[in-house]
Amino acid sequence: MPPFPLYGFALAGVLLVAGASPAAAEISIGVENAWSRATPPGVEIGVGYLTIKNEGDTPDRLVSVTTSVAEKTEIHQTTMADGKMEMRPVPDGVAIPAKGTVVLEPAGYHLMLMGLKAPLEKGSTFSATLTFERAGTVDVTFSVAGLGAPGPDAAGHH
Repeated sequence: MPPFPLYGFALAGVLLVAGASPAAAEISIGVENAWSRATPPGVEIGVGYLTIKNEGDTPDRLVSVTTSVAEKTEIHQTTMADGKMEMRPVPDGVAIPAKGTVVLEPAGYHLMLMGLKAPLEKGSTFSATLTFERAGTVDVTFSVAGLGAPGPDAAGHH
């Protein structure tokens, strides 16, 4: 008997194991404390902050964000370099470790909402869609706190 049937079984076994690996990896992304700050009339740039929890066994990455309140949304990071604060886009997104938490907050990773279509008003909310490399999309509602609010508690979170 030719060896082909054995190769066929071996190949099927390799494909089954390779195919099962990604499916078996648990991905569980949760988002908490999504908030923003109010903007004065005429200001076309806003911010977004939130906490991302990965309860799964596989790392993931926040790769993009969209919202109808702005023409464009970018992920940025603020760092200290040579005694100066620098804010730069993070084009590759933000890594979310397995069983880990990443907080987007003032003076760290954050979302820049550019080309606001209307001012963000204290007490209002807006929706956004976060896109993750592995988990796909997650819809989030941001609460808008006052101008210069220090954190999510000022937006009504408890």
